[in-house]
Amino acid sequence: MNKKNQLPLAGVRVADFGQQIAGPAVAMVLADLGATVVRIDPPQGPSWQHPANAILNRNKSCLKLDLKTQAGLDQALEIIENVDVIIESFRPGVMQRLGIDFSALRQQRPDLITLSIPGFASNDELRRDWKATEAVVAATSGAYTDMGFNRVLMGVNPSFSPLPLGSSYATSLAASSVVLALFEREKTGRGDQIEVPVTAALMEGLSYNSYVIDQLPERYKTMRELEIEHRKANNIEMDLTYQDLQEYLDPFYRTYVCADGRMFYCVCPSHRNHAKRALQALGIYEELMAEGLPDVKDLHMPSAEWEGETSIGVYPLPKKWADIISAKMKKAFLQKTSDEWGVIFGEGQIPGAPHRTTQEWVNNEYSNESGLIVEVNDPEFGTMKQPGPIAWLENEAEAMLTPAPRKEVSFTAALDELHQALEADTSTRPKGDAIHAATGEAWLKDLRILDLTNVIAGPHSTAFMARFGAKVTKLDPVTPLYDPLIGTLFTFQTGVGKQSALVDITTEEGREVFNKLVKNVDMVVINAPDRQMLPLGLDQDSLLAINPDVLFCRLDCFGAPRNGSKKNYIGYDDIIQANSGIMSRFGRPETPEEHAHLGTLDVNCGFAAGLGMAVSLFHQQKTGKVSRSRTSLSAVTNLAQLPFAFDYEGRAPFDEPSGREALGNNALSHFYPTSDGWIFLDSNLGEIDQLEQIEGLQEIKAAQDKASFISQSLQKAPTSYWVDVFIAADIAAAKPMAIEDLREENSRIADKTVGINRGSFAFSIYPDHPSGHCITQIDQYAIRPTESKVIAVTPTEAFGHSTKQVLAELGYSEKEIESMLTRKIAGLGWGKEFLPS
Repeated sequence: MNKKNQLPLAGVRVADFGQQIAGPAVAMVLADLGATVVRIDPPQGPSWQHPANAILNRNKSCLKLDLKTQAGLDQALEIIENVDVIIESFRPGVMQRLGIDFSALRQQRPDLITLSIPGFASNDELRRDWKATEAVVAATSGAYTDMGFNRVLMGVNPSFSPLPLGSSYATSLAASSVVLALFEREKTGRGDQIEVPVTAALMEGLSYNSYVIDQLPERYKTMRELEIEHRKANNIEMDLTYQDLQEYLDPFYRTYVCADGRMFYCVCPSHRNHAKRALQALGIYEELMAEGLPDVKDLHMPSAEWEGETSIGVYPLPKKWADIISAKMKKAFLQKTSDEWGVIFGEGQIPGAPHRTTQEWVNNEYSNESGLIVEVNDPEFGTMKQPGPIAWLENEAEAMLTPAPRKEVSFTAALDELHQALEADTSTRPKGDAIHAATGEAWLKDLRILDLTNVIAGPHSTAFMARFGAKVTKLDPVTPLYDPLIGTLFTFQTGVGKQSALVDITTEEGREVFNKLVKNVDMVVINAPDRQMLPLGLDQDSLLAINPDVLFCRLDCFGAPRNGSKKNYIGYDDIIQANSGIMSRFGRPETPEEHAHLGTLDVNCGFAAGLGMAVSLFHQQKTGKVSRSRTSLSAVTNLAQLPFAFDYEGRAPFDEPSGREALGNNALSHFYPTSDGWIFLDSNLGEIDQLEQIEGLQEIKAAQDKASFISQSLQKAPTSYWVDVFIAADIAAAKPMAIEDLREENSRIADKTVGINRGSFAFSIYPDHPSGHCITQIDQYAIRPTESKVIAVTPTEAFGHSTKQVLAELGYSEKEIESMLTRKIAGLGWGKEFLPS
């Protein structure tokens, strides 16, 4: 049997009209999962001429059609007649003007699923017609202005990053939405018309950088935040050097030089066991204990009630202890090479990894043996190392690791492939007159999820599912593992739309509660390494013995389609940023720097897990088979670095823009000062004639040093003038916005609606948040179906708030529940306050 026919999306047919990254990448993800994809390009080929097209178009049949001719349009419409899904990523209205009207098509074929991925939302009257390149979206969304505490203290603003984060988030979100629509269609026969604006996807991806907690207690402020406040209050210039900045970093959350002169990133804050193991591995734990390092037993008590000034396992540490511990850790790391420490930390269940470049990541033995990187015999580049899949099903992933290279086909050949896919489709969904009428209900209204996750990526995945109506029960231990910064503060984003219960599942009675929950849900989700599955009873045999229909999803750090040497290494977003080259690019290899956006990979890992869950649901609905979906931080880092994460013989140097001085890709795609601020111009040599027509830039073609010429020219007028001039000329340009300003302009008191109708930006203010603080956060508004509902999720409830309700729903009496609470088998909270002071 053809391996592709065994994959979960086998039989699904897709027409890919997308350009740039996001649209083609969604189709790539669907093709990786088994869909038959016909890609339609204009006669001159893709608008983005880049080697990464070999990645984006693998597993696809590529066809060139001129939609501006009647013959080309007729052929495109015939392709559309033979597909289940259409994808496009133009500005709103372009496809309709070309003669392909999604609304009209769906009136004729209600089973059709259409996906639009515009740069800005179609209902964003101000920006919808802008040329929304990756950089324009990033600049407009605050991604180049709010680049973190490091850049603020170093006085670097604006900053530039070549990572296509907007497209990366949009890819995972949009692919998930298509599969969820396929799942719904399998039940009702009815498709949907979906929009996922890249800007909204980016804002959701940066959600941890845009939410605000009024009157945040001082204990949560890092040394960097306190230094920023001090400098602002005393009018001191932000001028720290990179070297000076290191002394404002927590010892368990910073880079260290090793014996080989290379860097190692230690990420052990907020977890008592991780910090202790790190100090023990470094040989300095007993020494620090002897010097009086405090060890507070209950970090969730108000800090005024602690028996010590700080504690191992708390983040951030006060400067006194941070300096003491950092000094000892610096000396200890110099005793071994970065690779040696990588093994010690990995095998010792300690979060940390060596800094490496993307070139090293792509060619790393583990990346290749595990399927994080795959080889494709591309017709242009030959044997090419490419990113592996971003989500997969256990026991079915092997077929995804030998992608077919892109191939040019004729119109007839493309149609033949679609006909063959239809013949292989085993779907029994309602068709014709049996298709259900639209109900306006949410895609996952009957789904029940048991959430065993923690930190960001895992709980973000289940919060993502809640917007579509899933009932999520968040089960946590009675005694917390993390300090309140990670254990509580982050949950204001990850805990939305869930009911919280605290149960000790390591006890016999707690295990009985767990088993009853598994019997009563459709999906179990956890973020953990492979070694924990059997002891936790989360291996396939154990779960199916309790509930033979239950689905399972797992996220982890180094996980991959194939098991490899690092499958049990634990870690966080930052570790994969360091190990896969993101930090070496952002700060340069000799001065690596965390990509400023908190959750850069974590959030997208959550979205990719949502994709995996959607695939499992669709696969079960279609075939009756139970599956275990997977993703990892290591898988999604490849998506974030798609323009760079590849290699082949003769490849151009890995010399993409990097470091604090980088302000763009080249002279025509770059930040420039104006008379009153900054502007990002994102043009190219193909637009040089258009640029020459602009007053003040008439000599640009003849200018030998185009960067100097543009810089001098643009400083003669304000940013707003140049933005209007460039937009009028249909040239991509934008003012770098601050997230603070976007939040101020686009916030409203939470009104139990999702901001889908509010354009590209929408924040909700919760003055009566369960935490006792007023909180402002971005809406879950990026996925916008036409016929299905997206629900305004409830704010995060306090830990254990629903423990009694959950236990009662499982059949426990009031007396039994009180007994479990008394004996700490169950709990109603982690401390006196939801967010401890």
